[in-house]
Amino acid sequence: MTRVVGTNARRADGDDKVRGAAVYGMDTGETGTLQAKLLRSPVAAGRIRRLATERAAALPGVRAIITAADVPDTTSGWILKDQPMFAREEIRYIGEPIAAVAADTLEQAEAAVAAIELEIDPLEALTDMDAALAEGARLIHPAWESYPMLAPGPRDGNVAWESTLDRGDVDAAFAAAHLVVSDEFTTQRQHQSPIEPHAAVGRFESGRYVVHSPAQFPFLVRDRLAEWLGVPASKVRVVVTTIGGGFGGKIDAMLEPFVCVLARKTGRAVRLVNTRQEELQTAGPRENAVIRIRTAVSANGEILGQEADTLADNGAYSGEIVACAAVPGLVFGGTYRVPVARYRTRVIYTNTAPTAAFRGVNGPYAMFALEQHLDHIAAELGMDRRELRLRNVIKAGEAIANGQVLDDAVFEEGFARVDEIAPWAAGTAEVSTGGRKVLRGKGIGAVTWLTNPGPGGATVKINEDGTAGVICAGAEIGSGAVAAGLRQIVAEELGLTPDDVIILAADTDAGTYDGGAQGSRTLFSLGNAAVQASAQVREQLLEVAANLLEASPADLELADGHVQVAGSPGAKVPLAAVAQTALYTAGPISATGRHITPPVQFDSGCLAGALFTGFATPTYHVHSAEVEVCPDTGKVTVLRYVVAQDVGRAINPQQVEGQIHGGVLQGLGYALYEDLRVTDGVTVDHSLENYRLPTVFEAPPIDIALLDNPWPDGPYGAKGAGEPSIIPVAAVIASAVSDAIGKPIRNLPITPFDVLAALREESESPVDQP
Repeated sequence: MTRVVGTNARRADGDDKVRGAAVYGMDTGETGTLQAKLLRSPVAAGRIRRLATERAAALPGVRAIITAADVPDTTSGWILKDQPMFAREEIRYIGEPIAAVAADTLEQAEAAVAAIELEIDPLEALTDMDAALAEGARLIHPAWESYPMLAPGPRDGNVAWESTLDRGDVDAAFAAAHLVVSDEFTTQRQHQSPIEPHAAVGRFESGRYVVHSPAQFPFLVRDRLAEWLGVPASKVRVVVTTIGGGFGGKIDAMLEPFVCVLARKTGRAVRLVNTRQEELQTAGPRENAVIRIRTAVSANGEILGQEADTLADNGAYSGEIVACAAVPGLVFGGTYRVPVARYRTRVIYTNTAPTAAFRGVNGPYAMFALEQHLDHIAAELGMDRRELRLRNVIKAGEAIANGQVLDDAVFEEGFARVDEIAPWAAGTAEVSTGGRKVLRGKGIGAVTWLTNPGPGGATVKINEDGTAGVICAGAEIGSGAVAAGLRQIVAEELGLTPDDVIILAADTDAGTYDGGAQGSRTLFSLGNAAVQASAQVREQLLEVAANLLEASPADLELADGHVQVAGSPGAKVPLAAVAQTALYTAGPISATGRHITPPVQFDSGCLAGALFTGFATPTYHVHSAEVEVCPDTGKVTVLRYVVAQDVGRAINPQQVEGQIHGGVLQGLGYALYEDLRVTDGVTVDHSLENYRLPTVFEAPPIDIALLDNPWPDGPYGAKGAGEPSIIPVAAVIASAVSDAIGKPIRNLPITPFDVLAALREESESPVDQP
């Protein structure tokens, strides 16, 4: 039998996407679909004094207008349920929905929105974290204590959530240190900028809401809609369309509730699509953050203790950032040996658009701060930066700051593989190229990451023509986890080719509950469920085929679309014949598998407010970069990038490498270009013309070493692979730039103006002597 796991099998959705035949969420519709538009707040903070829709409702083509008066007075949210569907009395950010219109055409809907009469009494807008935390600051959510929570957590006023990790005697470590180094770092908002903006089409039929949406986590969208609409979850069905990119931005509900209510009110299908300006203004970017970190070290560079305080901008309402508040502490204390630690992350309400998940949520800025901080320590000790990391990096069998033991850590192999590809050479190099002087530098860093846990299930059935069908609620967001990897796993288990495995569209009515396409969990979770289901299907096939072949099931095997007697390739029967026979003897052949990641073992006494308590199914990564800096213009060019990534076992190496390339380029954007600027609550960047994304012209050569480190509980040893490649990029590029210019980098993105300013300023060295 030809093996398919570990090969570069083609994606099931590739042809349609390449040929332009795929039907994305924003393409979805039917004859008679109404077009919707939202009236969004023009101010960052205020109270609605008057909202009149009568004149707008009388305009031609307008079929319905809805406001907070038309929906239950309830709030929703994933963890902290603080978000209303519409601003009811108080407005908390520019772009917050106030009303929604459905009309025959988009132009008519826009005209109606413009005709709605809105009067607002302004309030003091707290548009940055310092203002929100200032003593006596106005409460953005005066009723914050009344909000329901999925899980308890520390919070207070404008601090939406707080997570801490406190382990060991940190004060004693600092008192005994040879050197104490302190740093502060700031990072910006970064927008996911998928090709397809948020979109939704809703219908109301047979007493149920049906939504077609490019959703990454359809069951979360279903549950959020049920909360907002005041109905049982079974009254909502979410069908996942082809997704034009998500990167975390399409995990949660956004436009879906509005089309649901409008569809019920009009009796028609309703379509709502964000403009690019609305997307940038309101669609949940990566949060901006401030990180203050302090480390105690010995004379030989051994980390003795560490503390860090992180402020993360929540925006006006809470999404995934609250759920991931513990992640910075795990990053700080999860890669290098930190025997005692004190970490705190506070998620802060501001009068700005809510922030949300973006690939590697909380990780990139935490690692940027940590690795730049390590470079600072190395400089103060006069030690090679790579050597400092190797001296402190976690080895297999050692515990990290939360007490979790990493039994399979492969950092030493990762550093060695990177060095084989691009040998380490420390120190700034000044060279001439094309008659001009340039500076060159190298950076290196490492990180531990997780494969998101969460429940998943998959049903595998044998069709009457001998092919297999897979029913699940796993969304294919472009990673190939479903369109390639899941097909390969089922094909391997049942002796089929991947083309003989058909994946049905994700649908909350058909598939079992799934934890969403997030955090590299899809192939890991659904792959495990599919292996379990396929094993049951195989058993059923062999039982039926045993009678046809007059052999014991123990002597049979599946290969090349047949059931055959092992060792006697001539004695075989097609799967189609087995499936058809089963219909009238044993019944249709199908089975359902399920999966949940076992809980991480850690020191539970050291964490508070942590929903991520450790690294589930941990993966280990080492990156390096070489850059060139023009001292005249400040331009940074990445010359080479190297990735050593632990993927457990690559089900489809080509797909994994594609994910690494994409993650590195997104990380490069975060490091050098992307900055979703918010001034006084106003999102300055309103199109992709002024929100600077990296292009193919900025993409450096990327060398990849896949570290074979099979996980015993993963499908064929696989771990999560899609998310981690973005996390170290800003850190190692900043390290390389700092090496090139001989000055620290403490802010992202690293613009040419920042580089020139650093080259012209006196070196700073904030070092505390113990």
